[in-house]
Amino acid sequence: MKTATIPSIRVDPELRQAAENVLQKGESLTSFVVQSLQANIECRRLQREFIDRGLASREKARQTGEYFMAEDVLRELDDMLANAEIK
Repeated sequence: MKTATIPSIRVDPELRQAAENVLQKGESLTSFVVQSLQANIECRRLQREFIDRGLASREKARQTGEYFMAEDVLRELDDMLANAEIK
């Protein structure tokens, strides 16, 4: 697969310096930028999936008329967490 380029961007010297200051041994600024881009893409993908599931759940609740009280759901989640910590 051929590689593609990301458009070069101008940043404040302070931002560039901040990025360079957190580079790990042997890490280049380019690899840091690529890794940051990949992480942000994954974060946004997960966020979009989360929102889509929430909207689908809302639509299902509207269609079925089946709703749950937030307190009941939180209590059940607390119980599940407590049981998982015991094991």
